Amino acid sequence: QVQLVESGGGLVQPGGSLRLSCAASGSIFSINVMAWYRQAPGKVRELVATVTRGGSTNYADSVKGRFTISRDNAKNTVALQMNSLKPEDTAVYYCNSEPPPPQWRFGAWGQGTQVTVSS
Repeated sequence: QVQLVESGGGLVQPGGSLRLSCAASGSIFSINVMAWYRQAPGKVRELVATVTRGGSTNYADSVKGRFTISRDNAKNTVALQMNSLKPEDTAVYYCNSEPPPPQWRFGAWGQGTQVTVSS
């Protein structure tokens, strides 16, 4: 129903920064919790950060203090500011609701955006 398109990934050196953006095709106001997820090769998809409709945030311990999630309900966007990046942050990053829709539902997940942290 609401399609999400991630962008902003790329290759960055350790210690660098990236800002990921998630653009929704429709309103995200009705979605209580938006989130960023990531999945590294051979790993399960993990929850990175969440932000509620009102702006409350929560983070995985691995990114706490380095990443900042935000949302603009008026613009239907969600952002993830990533600082002090580490090689362990290398993954495909996705935005979605939390909890996400069923995997079988069409358009449940977007293409994601690749983040590679390497020297």
